[in-house]
Amino acid sequence: MKENIIKEKSFDFALEVIESYKKLKNENEFVLSKQLLRSGTSIGANIEEATAAESRKDFLHKMSIASKEARETMYWIKLLDKSQIINFEYKTYLEKIQEIIRILTAIVKSTSNETIKN
Repeated sequence: MKENIIKEKSFDFALEVIESYKKLKNENEFVLSKQLLRSGTSIGANIEEATAAESRKDFLHKMSIASKEARETMYWIKLLDKSQIINFEYKTYLEKIQEIIRILTAIVKSTSNETIKN
């Protein structure tokens, strides 16, 4: 089976988000942690749905949603980082989500360009 980098990266990232959620919840941070959990795990779920897309347009739509969820996740990470509600090192999370966003952006752009050509 062909390796799917974005599926692997988004799945691994979701696992890290779950661990962060547990830590944040243990520190009594319930609101932002829940937002992070929701959007951070949704990225991979949408990518997984895209792999079973019924058409190129459906694939593009699901990948676009994954990209939006990734950007929302980056927002929550930045907010947690800057607010310092909980003293935690967010730099690696920001680096990973930025890489996921770059990959998703490339996938969406190349699929859009292919769709326009066809």
